[in-house]
Amino acid sequence: MRKTYTSKFKAKVAIEALKGHRTLNQIASEHGVQPGQINTWKKQLLEGSIDIFSKGRKQQAENAEEEKDKLYSQIGRLKVEVDWLKKKTGHLD
Repeated sequence: MRKTYTSKFKAKVAIEALKGHRTLNQIASEHGVQPGQINTWKKQLLEGSIDIFSKGRKQQAENAEEEKDKLYSQIGRLKVEVDWLKKKTGHLD
């Protein structure tokens, strides 16, 4: 039977391995996993950490794009209103 581990457990073990205070064999023995599995989790943690720090920038860029679209839409509506008012008041160039 194949054993499954929670994300929290994998992260805990991977961080422990990254610290380097103990050998992989010691950590593996304590947690009942293979050293190769710990290496895999450690690699996944390092690769995934890049996304953690870039998500904030990505979210800001998406928010800025939404805000820009909203403002362009508002500018368009206001321009139409101004043109309509100029036409109604006879101030159209």
